[in-house]
Amino acid sequence: MRTIEVVAAVICEEGKILATQRGYGDFEGLWEFPGGKIEKNESQEEALVREIKEELGCTININKKICTVYHHYPQFELIMHCFYCRVSYGKLQLLEHKSAKWLEPNELDYVDWLPADLEVVKILKEF
Repeated sequence: MRTIEVVAAVICEEGKILATQRGYGDFEGLWEFPGGKIEKNESQEEALVREIKEELGCTININKKICTVYHHYPQFELIMHCFYCRVSYGKLQLLEHKSAKWLEPNELDYVDWLPADLEVVKILKEF
């Protein structure tokens, strides 16, 4: 079984957390923290900055790592490195996602998360 290694941004602003809704693929319509695959010779942080620029058209500052999630999907194994981030430049644009919402920490259960992202939600709710 193949393994996919990705990074994800938990983007925070004024106490709220950004959730994005997938607009394509097997998981279309489910919610996730934005991010994507790490390319060859790229650090986790470099990949995350690049992915957010590609997906949301803005630049982020990475504050700190939250966790690494290991999740088994039927087609692949996922390793997801998650970081707290803030938008440092530009305005959010939905370049790949169907929708986005800013959620209060107590509203995180209001959307239907991808299974791996749900593991991150559980960690965020413990803070």
